[in-house]
Amino acid sequence: MFGKLKDRLKGWVKNVSVSESEEVLSDSEDEKFDSEVEDLETASKVEEILKEKEESNKLKKEIKDEGIEELKSNKEKEVEMPMKFNVGTQKYEPDLENLEDKEKQLEEKIKKDREALYKLEKLEEGKIVVDVPISDKDRGIFQRIKSSALGKIIITDSEFDEYKEELEMILLENNVAMEVVSKILEELKDRIVGVEIPKKELETNIRINLREIIEEILIEPFDIVTKIKEKEAGPYVILFCGINGAGKTTTVAKFVKMLKSEDLSCVLAAGDTFRAASIEQLKVHGNKLDVPVIAHDYGSDPAAVGFDAIKYAKKNNINCVLIDTAGRMHTAKNLLAELGKVARVCNPDLKIFLGESIAGNDSVSQIKAFDEAVSIDGIILSKADIDEKGGTALSVGFVTGKPILYLGVGQNYEDLEKFDKLKFVESLGL
Repeated sequence: MFGKLKDRLKGWVKNVSVSESEEVLSDSEDEKFDSEVEDLETASKVEEILKEKEESNKLKKEIKDEGIEELKSNKEKEVEMPMKFNVGTQKYEPDLENLEDKEKQLEEKIKKDREALYKLEKLEEGKIVVDVPISDKDRGIFQRIKSSALGKIIITDSEFDEYKEELEMILLENNVAMEVVSKILEELKDRIVGVEIPKKELETNIRINLREIIEEILIEPFDIVTKIKEKEAGPYVILFCGINGAGKTTTVAKFVKMLKSEDLSCVLAAGDTFRAASIEQLKVHGNKLDVPVIAHDYGSDPAAVGFDAIKYAKKNNINCVLIDTAGRMHTAKNLLAELGKVARVCNPDLKIFLGESIAGNDSVSQIKAFDEAVSIDGIILSKADIDEKGGTALSVGFVTGKPILYLGVGQNYEDLEKFDKLKFVESLGL
């Protein structure tokens, strides 16, 4: 998940962490060098580079005349001890005050000699070292970032905006909705533009900010089991809704398994009275899990089915009523109005939208329509085990402001995983 974004961040850091661009040019690369010179901003810059080449060649001749071996041995020379005449003892004694200055002078000379030796060795290889400005066309994302004397990076508004489209594409490719992408980029810009960031911490800083922004977008999920146990009077009613093929009936069965493991009793309401064999499918799950199923004939009012299931739960002191409903497209206004009627009649404590992790941007328009119809309270995303991108969770959480409660991670009854936003962000690879 978000692998391209992580790789891109590494690329930016690699480009901006070098304050000076050094290129080694050989005599055989003069043609390439000349073509790059044409891209320089001013003729004076060209003259500086050519002058440095000339000076390097001159240095080569001077150093050769003095002798390389003598240059290499400079660092091994002993420090001549400075002496002064002591009037009291009538003797010459070491001048300790001047000794430190003498040592510094020698160290400075050795340093200069080493630098000269390095350039000489490059010249012997037919190469010179020059600072070559990079032309705009060769600069990567965030490469044109200013470096202060303290070794810090300052990202400007224009630099961030210039590469905004590339950031957008990376996020969109990971199924993040456009409005969420805009939110992420706006927040990231506010956090890093104009702020001095140490070079070595640039990648870490950007990644931490991205993680924090994503964590803020995702709402912390509440504990359903605790809410069920805290309800004092009557059964806790949960209504499941969503589009066709998202896996509502299977998810309802997974919920039963989860609640029974917490010693909570359940009854199922077969509110999908439209799809062929839907009632039989729910009854099969009920038999396997040993829970009652309240059902009417096909074509009957699903609100009446839910109402009867609640009555049954009250009479038999059952903790929770799970109402399955027919899948319906978010564009079918009449069917959404029917779902609204079910919600009004049954007055559920919790309304859950079931979507697919792999739905991408389609999930945004879907969840908006269902939220307008019944005002959903939480989200479950099925097929999370085959989702390699993760953007759907960000999108649906942001557009509704509602928490993702669980992820469906398989077809077995145990394959219902409580959503952990910190674990989710970790899985994005940022």
